[in-house]
Amino acid sequence: MIEAPPHPDGTKPFRPAWWLPSPHLQTLWPAVARRLPRVPLVRERQELPDGDFLDLDWAGPEGGTGRAEEGSPLVLVLHGLEGSSSSHYARGLLARVHAQGWTGVLMHFRGCSGEPNRLPRGYHSGDTGDLAHVVSLLRARHPGQPLAVVGYSLGGNVLLKWLGETGQSAPVDCAVAVSVPFDLAAAARRLERGFSRFYQWWLMRSLTRRVREKVARGILPTAFAAHARAPDFRTFDDLVTAPLHGFASADDYYARSSSRRYLTGIRVPTLILHAVDDPFLTPAAVPGRDEVPSAVTLEVYRDGGHVGFVGGPWPWQAEWWLEERVTASIAARLTRPGSSPL
Repeated sequence: MIEAPPHPDGTKPFRPAWWLPSPHLQTLWPAVARRLPRVPLVRERQELPDGDFLDLDWAGPEGGTGRAEEGSPLVLVLHGLEGSSSSHYARGLLARVHAQGWTGVLMHFRGCSGEPNRLPRGYHSGDTGDLAHVVSLLRARHPGQPLAVVGYSLGGNVLLKWLGETGQSAPVDCAVAVSVPFDLAAAARRLERGFSRFYQWWLMRSLTRRVREKVARGILPTAFAAHARAPDFRTFDDLVTAPLHGFASADDYYARSSSRRYLTGIRVPTLILHAVDDPFLTPAAVPGRDEVPSAVTLEVYRDGGHVGFVGGPWPWQAEWWLEERVTASIAARLTRPGSSPL
């Protein structure tokens, strides 16, 4: 566990705000109280090879369609479960990236951009195919820009799994993963305990509503309407996620999709940020330093909650440490004199 790590990129060590003394306050306060920063976003629809689509939200020169300065970083953002470009952490990072003169783009997982996707499937914690497709697109379209990928929560799990699968051939320059559910089975168990059941209830409302909407539109068989009444993640993953995405069961899905088993294959410089008090995961499910290769920097803090890490002296002077740490890490990797993309 790191309490006050020295950061060569100049980032101050994380100090939790005294007025957010618990992991639940660190998790919930930014989600409900933060005023989203304004940043111009331009949406682009990407048609996928299987006939489905996903939406990209761009922030940058001319909404990401203009020419960026040669060598200026391009930052791809992956949101968490049921997130979008309106999630506080995603919008905050896109605004920070835009303010620094970089180009940011958020990839919405299928069905998360406000419109149901077309196929009788969705997205899940181990689905790396769409990420690979978008990275390939960005590399072809912006060959002169170094590429960083930042994933939060579920998006972080997808990112780490993909980096481990692709190893040295991963066509990105650096990565950051935040508040990752490294062990999906352990995360499902944790979200059935104590106040963490609130997060499960909140996310399940969104997931089951999405299933009911797709049944009503004829995208999913009517049998899934009953499955949408699943009371918890494990039941939902057994009845919905697993059969729709080729897994034998929830246990099969968790085992094959948890990023912890893929960490040893990562060869791209990667920063992992996590809090011991994350209410989505037990400390025992967080990997140790002996589980990550030399390309990975693992920073585990005592406090921070789930995608929280809020500091500052007062609520009206909140400091969004995650955005500072993430962009400083990317800048140190990609904008040093003499640095170049892969």
